[in-house]
Amino acid sequence: MLESLSVPKRRVAAQFVLPGGSSREVAVFLSEAAPGHTGGERLSDLLNNSGSQFIPAVDAETEAMTFVRCENLALARVAAELEPNVVDQFTIPTEHEVEVRLVDGQKLRGLITYVLPEAHSRLTDYLNSAPPFIPVLEGKQVALVNKRHVAYVETLRR
Repeated sequence: MLESLSVPKRRVAAQFVLPGGSSREVAVFLSEAAPGHTGGERLSDLLNNSGSQFIPAVDAETEAMTFVRCENLALARVAAELEPNVVDQFTIPTEHEVEVRLVDGQKLRGLITYVLPEAHSRLTDYLNSAPPFIPVLEGKQVALVNKRHVAYVETLRR
């Protein structure tokens, strides 16, 4: 009877990076459906909207269950196909190639993409209105960067 009440989850590989640069390969458990968009739950949904201070993850090497405090993550990486940038096909997104420098000195380069009303479409508007973890596309990965750990975001010339 209790099995019928469980929510189906899928196991998704991710990398959690702490302040200072230490990282762990983990698996997180995401729902097959997500409120607010089609398709399954994404890691960004879990980090930004869970309402939980801790999320469960399994260490990829040891299989030990770990409970990770979201606000203390500097960033989390996941395969880009698992974090699709949902943009209306009739809307041209704003894109910025950036370097993100974290408070601890770590830096990453990638692409920030978003859609905002034209009157409020500056990068600063997005950064100030974005959820706690902002997606930065790094080739075949998306880094979900915790804004609490960001020192600055610098735009790069394309």
